[in-house]
Amino acid sequence: MSKELLEGALRKYLTSIREDLMTGVSYMVPFVTTGGLLLAMAFAYATFFGDGTVSVFETTGSIGWFLAQLGTAGLTLMVPVLGAYVAYSIADRPAIAPGFILSYIIQQGTVLEVAGEAIGFPTATAQAGYLGALAVGLLVGYVVSYIRSLAVPDALKPMMPVLILPAGTVLLLFPVVLFCIGVPGAIVNQWLQRSLIDIQGGQAVVVGMLLGAMMAFDMGGPVNKVAYLFAFDLLRAGIYEPMAAVMIAGMTPPIGMAIATVVAPHKYPDTMYENAKSGVILGLSFITEGAIPYAAADPLRVIPALVTGSSVAAGLSMVVGLTMRAPHGGLFVVPLSNAPAAFVGITLLGSLITAVTVTLIKPDPNCDEEAGSEVSSIRAMRN
Repeated sequence: MSKELLEGALRKYLTSIREDLMTGVSYMVPFVTTGGLLLAMAFAYATFFGDGTVSVFETTGSIGWFLAQLGTAGLTLMVPVLGAYVAYSIADRPAIAPGFILSYIIQQGTVLEVAGEAIGFPTATAQAGYLGALAVGLLVGYVVSYIRSLAVPDALKPMMPVLILPAGTVLLLFPVVLFCIGVPGAIVNQWLQRSLIDIQGGQAVVVGMLLGAMMAFDMGGPVNKVAYLFAFDLLRAGIYEPMAAVMIAGMTPPIGMAIATVVAPHKYPDTMYENAKSGVILGLSFITEGAIPYAAADPLRVIPALVTGSSVAAGLSMVVGLTMRAPHGGLFVVPLSNAPAAFVGITLLGSLITAVTVTLIKPDPNCDEEAGSEVSSIRAMRN
C-alpha cells in the first residue's frame, strides 16, 4: 500500500473516532446543563434562604435539598452517558447498555479502591473520570461491532441485541475495564487532584492559562470539552478553582467579539452586528459557541485573539483563587463564587483583551481594497 493510501486510511480512521467522541459529547451536554442548572439553583436557594451554617446537602427535605438531589443525579449520569453513546456511535443500540454499565462502574470509588488494593495500587476512592468513560466507550463499541459481524445460529439471532450482546459484553470486558482502565484512570485522577490542591503562584498561572487557551481554541469542540471535563472532575472532588477559570474562559470569547463588533463595526459585515447581540447573551450563559461565526469567517486572526483573552483571564482567576461550585450557568451562578465581583471583573477584563487584540490585528477592509487596487495597478503596468 502506498504512503498516500496509508495516510488517507489513517485520516479517515481518526475522523471516524472524532465523530464517535463528539456523538458521546452531544448526548452528554444536556445532562451537564440540566444538572448544573439544578445544582446552581440549589446553592442559590441555600445562599438566599438558608442560614449559611450548613450545606444544602444537609438540609434534608428542603427545596434546596431536593434541587441538589436532582442536579447531582444529572451530573452523576453525565459520565456514563458519555461512554454509552460513544459506544452507540460505533456499534448502535446493542452497545448502549454495556457502555453505560461499564462507564458507571469505574466512577464508583469504592469499587476501584478494592480493585486497586487487589493488585497493589491503592486509589483512595478516586474515580476514572470522563477519560475512562471515553476509553470504555471506544472499547465497548469496537468489541460489540466485531461480535455483531460474526456468524451465529439463527436460533440465537433474536436474542443477540437484547441479551447476548449487552450481557456478554459486560461480563467479557469487566475485568479489562476494571483493571486496565478504571484503576489506572483513578490513579491519574488522584495524582492530579493532589497536585492541583497545592498549586500556587506561577504554577497556578500556567494551569489557568492552559485551561483558558483550550476553552477558547475550538469554542465547544473536543479541545474545549477536554478542558471543561477536566475542571468538572476536579469540581466533583471538591477542587473548585479550575471550574471558575474554565467558566470565565468560556464566557470571554463571545462577549469579547461582541465588544469588538461595537468598537470597530467597519471591520465586520452588517450581519455580525446581530450576531454580537446574541453573542453577549450566549457568553453570559457560558456558551462559548457564540464566537464561532467570527472564527469561521477569519480564523487566523480571531482564534489567537480569543485564546489571548481567555488564557489571561483564566490564569488571573487561578492566581487570585476564584472558586465556582456550579458546573454551568455563567452569569446566573456568579453568586456561588467566593468573590462574585472579582469573577465579573476578570470576565470583563478577558473580554476587553480579546476585543482589543482582534481589533488591532484585524485589518480595515478599506485597506485591503486599496492594497488590492495597488497590486492590480502594478500588474497592469507590468503587462
